[in-house]
Order: sequence, then C-alpha cells, then structure tokens
Amino acid sequence: MAEKTSPGPSGAITPLQQMLASGTGAILTSLFVTPLDVVKIRLQAQRTPFSKGKCFLYCNGLMDHLYVCQNGNSCTAWYKTPTCFNGTLDAFVKITRHEGIRSLWSGLPPTLVMAVPATVIYFTTYDQLRDYLHARTGSRGHHIPLLAGALARLGAVTLISPLELIRTKMQSRQLSYRELRVCIQSAVAQDGWLSLWRGWGPTVLRDVPFSALYWFNYELVREWLCRQTRLDEATFMVSFVSGAISGTVAAVLTLPFDVVKTQRQIQLGDSEMHPAAASKPSSTWLLLQRIRAESGTRGLFAGFLPRVIKVAPACAIMISTYEFGKTFFQKLNQERRLRGL
Repeated sequence: MAEKTSPGPSGAITPLQQMLASGTGAILTSLFVTPLDVVKIRLQAQRTPFSKGKCFLYCNGLMDHLYVCQNGNSCTAWYKTPTCFNGTLDAFVKITRHEGIRSLWSGLPPTLVMAVPATVIYFTTYDQLRDYLHARTGSRGHHIPLLAGALARLGAVTLISPLELIRTKMQSRQLSYRELRVCIQSAVAQDGWLSLWRGWGPTVLRDVPFSALYWFNYELVREWLCRQTRLDEATFMVSFVSGAISGTVAAVLTLPFDVVKTQRQIQLGDSEMHPAAASKPSSTWLLLQRIRAESGTRGLFAGFLPRVIKVAPACAIMISTYEFGKTFFQKLNQERRLRGL
C-alpha cells in the first residue's frame, strides 16, 4: 500500500502559479454557487419584502456580502418584485423561464471583486505557511495544517476587512470616489485607523476556527481516502469529496459564530443608513447571549441547512480545482526541467 497521499510539495510550483490556481478555483466556485444564493434571496424576499433602509446578506459559500436597500424593490440587481415561488426547484424553473437563465448569476460581479483576491491571498498563504512549518519543524503532523490554516485565514481576513468596509459604504450611499475618500478620512480622524476594521472580531471568530478545522479535516480525510483506494496521489474526485466533508464539518461546528457575524454585519449596515439612531455595537459574547435568550440554543444554529448546502459544494469545487491547478503546474514545470537538461 502506498504511503504518499499528497500531490507533491507545493514548492514545486511558484507562488504566482499558486495564485493562478486559487484564482481559477474562486471564479469557478462563484459561478457554480451564486445561483443557489440568488434563489435563496428571492425566496426570502417573497416571505419578507425588503423596505427602504433594510439590509440583507448575500453569500456565495466563499464570501459574505452585505447589501443595504435604498429604494425598496429596486435596491439590487438580483432583487426584483418576486414571482410566487413554491420552493427551491420551483424558483429555479420560474426565474429561468420568466427572466432568462442569466438572472441566476445576477450579483456575480461584486462577488468576484471580493472573492478572488481574498481566496488568492488565503490559499497561497496557507500553502506557503504549511511548507515553511513542515521544513522548519521537520514534522509532518496534522497540527501543521491546523496552525497554517488558522494563520492564513487570520491574515486574509485582516487584509480584506478594510476593503469590505469600503465596498459596503459605497453600496449603502452610492458614494463617488471623492466622497468615499472624505468619508474614510472623517471616520479615521474621529475613531482612528482601527475604525477600518469594524466587524473584524466576529469575522475572525468564525473564519479562523473554520479554516483550522477545515484544513485539519481535509488532510485527514484525503489521506484516509488515498489509503482506502490505494492511490499514491490524490485524484480530483478524492480532493472533491475531502473538501465537501471537511467543509461540512467546519461549517456545522462554527455556525453560531456565523449567526453572530450576520447580526453584526446587519447592525453595521443599519448604522450606515441611520447614523443618528446607531448604538454602540454589542460584543460577540453579548450577541451570543442575546440570541440564545431570545431564540434558545437552536437560534445559534439558525440557517443550518442553507449554510451546509452552500459551503459543502463551494469547498469541494474550490479545493479540487486548486489541487488540479497545482498538479497541472507541477507537471508543466517538470517537463520544462526535463527539456532543459
């Protein structure tokens, strides 16, 4: 039975090639998962129509996006006066029939603007950190992916957080770039540079544990599947299944923090629309306590099924595409080396 289970050290490819592989994965994941969330939002709109100044959360499985409605039914590209839908499948059919199949991908551009750079930073940093820690410690233990995953996600969240805040401000008030600069300068002058990282805390509390659990489980499941199938290297399907399983486990275990992050984002969005009425944001712990007091323990796991349905395929598509891309570049580099000999 073969012991080797990975597709080879990522050091065989350059960081630029890792970025190309992860960027391709982010684009494909958004293309596949966006229709699920478009349908979810249309179903939500049918039950509770959005009014002026209200917020809703859009998520493609990789990134969360907060949108603030300004003009009721015309607040976003993909929120229109809803047809009567009887369920998810019925919504897919009716949207495609009455609005065209392209409507299922409305809202894709803002997703790509944030998802691609965030994913490129995240996956490339993870691979670089994992290989560095392997070389530095001389250990191949499973604590390495856990630590590398946590650190990579922390770095990605920290870098992207100001961009996410700026994008939310632009959407909430339709600001020009000049007005945006003045707005940011005013916020920094009043609250300091740390104001650009508002909402960073609950994002870290959800995403860092998710990343640590995801990579820890992914490496374990991938090795186990390779042993069971007696493979020297993980195939596309092995990576796909490993990503789906590890993504599901991580999504379930970190769901309470996802609920809190959603509440915090909506709270920040409301404060953008009604600054005078905005109160000081509650801490993550206080929000957890409030949700549990109002809705019980079940409230902390609200949205369980939609989150799993989105996260599992998103993780599966992303990691399998990424691994496939890395393998492609490894073979390409090996061929180039052989030609050069």
